Amino acid sequence: MTLDAHWTRAFIERTADVVTESRAALVELDREIGDGDHGENLERGFSAVRAKLATQPDDATPGALLKMVATTLISTVGGASGPLLGTAFLKGAGALGDASVLDADAVVAFLSAARDGVVLRGKAEVGDKTMIDAWSPAVEAASEAAAGGATPATVLRAASDAAAAGAASTEPLVARKGRASYLGERAVGHRDPGAQSSSLIIQAAADTAEEA
Repeated sequence: MTLDAHWTRAFIERTADVVTESRAALVELDREIGDGDHGENLERGFSAVRAKLATQPDDATPGALLKMVATTLISTVGGASGPLLGTAFLKGAGALGDASVLDADAVVAFLSAARDGVVLRGKAEVGDKTMIDAWSPAVEAASEAAAGGATPATVLRAASDAAAAGAASTEPLVARKGRASYLGERAVGHRDPGAQSSSLIIQAAADTAEEA
C-alpha cells in the first residue's frame, strides 16, 4: 500500500480496533503497576478519534489526519498517556508537513519526531520502564532499515518488531518514572502498559502498510 492519506485513515482505524481489542489486557497491565485505567483511557480516546476521522475532509493530508489524532487524544484521554501519546502524534504530524505520500525517510521522520515528543513531555529515557522503551528501538530499527534502502512498509515492520521487543524488555526493569516508580522492586516482572500500547500502535501502522 502507498503510504498516503488512505493508509493513514486505515492506520487510525486499525489502531482504534486494536486498542478496543486490547483494552482488558492493558487494564490488567496497568492494574499491576499503575492506576489500572490505561486501557479504558485509550479506548475512550481512540473512540473519539474514530468519530472525528469520519468528519475529516477527503483531501486531508497524512499530517493533518495525524494532527487530529493528537489533539483528540490530548483533549479526551486522562492520566499521563493522553498528553504523552498526543504529543507523539503532534510532533510526528509536524515532521510530515504537507506531504501527500510518505517515503521511507518520512516514516523515520515521523517516528523520530514522535519519540522526541514523548521524551520532551515525559523526560524519560531508555531503561526507565516507560513507552520510550518501545519508541526508541522502533526509531533505531526504522532508521537502519531506511538507510539500507527498505520500502516504507518494511521500515514500519522493522520498527514494529523492535517496539514489541522493547515493550517486552520492560518486564525485568525497575521503573524510574511515573506511578510505577513508587513500587520500586515490586514493579520488576511486570510489563509497562505504555510501552505495550505504543508497540500496538506501531504494529497497526506496519500491518496496514503491508495490506494491499
